[in-house]
Order: sequence, then structure tokens, then C-alpha cells
Amino acid sequence: MKVLVVAAHPDDEVLGCGGAIAKHTEQGDIVHVLIMAEGATSRSLQRDRSKAKNQLSALAVAAQQASEILGVQSLKLHHFPDNRMDSCDLLDVIKVIEKKISQYQPEIIYTHHFGDVNIDHRRIHEAVVTAVRPIPGQIVQTLLFFEIASSTEWQPSSSALPFTPNWFVDISETLSLKIKALTAYESEMRPFPHARSVNALEHLAKWRGASVGVEAAEAFLLGRNLI
Repeated sequence: MKVLVVAAHPDDEVLGCGGAIAKHTEQGDIVHVLIMAEGATSRSLQRDRSKAKNQLSALAVAAQQASEILGVQSLKLHHFPDNRMDSCDLLDVIKVIEKKISQYQPEIIYTHHFGDVNIDHRRIHEAVVTAVRPIPGQIVQTLLFFEIASSTEWQPSSSALPFTPNWFVDISETLSLKIKALTAYESEMRPFPHARSVNALEHLAKWRGASVGVEAAEAFLLGRNLI
């Protein structure tokens, strides 16, 4: 089986579905990761890639390390502006994703939930949904939306569609790999009780697992499934 993960920023792919990625690769599936936006540059008042050069290089190295830990076959990093993707033409984002779908021919795509606080997450969601519209001959059979700790749960339920998972992946055997991959992103992780801390993410995985009777799980919202 061929799988494509479309994430906004370096670390989102691990936060959202790192355990599922590892499970896919251990089962012999081919997983490709597409990261659309750079990180770090939104932390300055104005976008300046030259000033963030060292941070961007470190994130690229971390993304490669995380991919190797999870067994990913290919990783592609694009450079859309961090937390400024609402300034980009949506069609330009869609075209990049369509090209990768044509190249990789994935049966499954994992990507962001529409209700996240982060604007880039919402923009990627819109682009993926458009790229995999169910026209005749569409290769993508299953579309899954993941949660990102420190974005999905921060959106008030009155402001956007809440994340109500209806698809769970048992990651009891691969949670340790997810945590190891997250530690590669040292600059992005935060101390507990921040939602984007190793402890919090372990708790989340165990809670999602307990919700369906297993030791650990990742939760998703099913967008489409063709059987």
C-alpha cells in the first residue's frame, strides 16, 4: 500500500500520525511525507529566511531524522511561508499536492483537520480536499484528518468544526517510535504541561487508545473512504 502524509510544518507529520506512519512502514507499506511550509519564520515580525537560516536548516535535519526513525521512503520539504499561507494562492498549493499525488499514486492520504487554530493547517486541509476530489480515476481511496496537539484542541468549538474522531489506529507497538521521532524535533517541543510536550503526547496517545480499548492509539476524522 502507498501512503502520502501532507503536513503544514516540520513536526506536524509526527504529531499527527507518527505512530500510524511507523505502523505502515513496519507492515511493508510505502510512506511519502510532503511538508508544505517552512517553520520558524513566523516567530519574527516580518518573514526573513536569511535571518532564520540556521533554524530552517536545523528543522530540515530534524525532519530527515524523524523520517528515518519512522521508516519513511521519501521526504519533500517545500517553502511556503510559515503561518502566512493565507497570503498564498490556494491554487498554487493545490498544484504542488496534485503533482505529488500523480507521482506517488497513494491509496491513503493523511492531512490536517479543518478546525485547527493554525491557518496553515486549515489551508493545507482545503488544498488536499480539492486535490483528491472524487473524479473518475481518482487513485486516493481513503482520506484521513489528524489532530495536532497545541492547535486542534485550542480552537473553541464555537469557532470552527470540532475534532470528533471516528477512525482510530492502534499504535501500541509504535508509540515509542513516534516519541523517538518527536525528540528529533527538540526545538519544537515544549516542557510539560504544554500540549506539545512528550508527556502530554504520551497521555494523549494512551487516552485515545483507552477510548477504543487498546494501550495507545492515534485518532482521525474520516474524510472519505472508498471500499
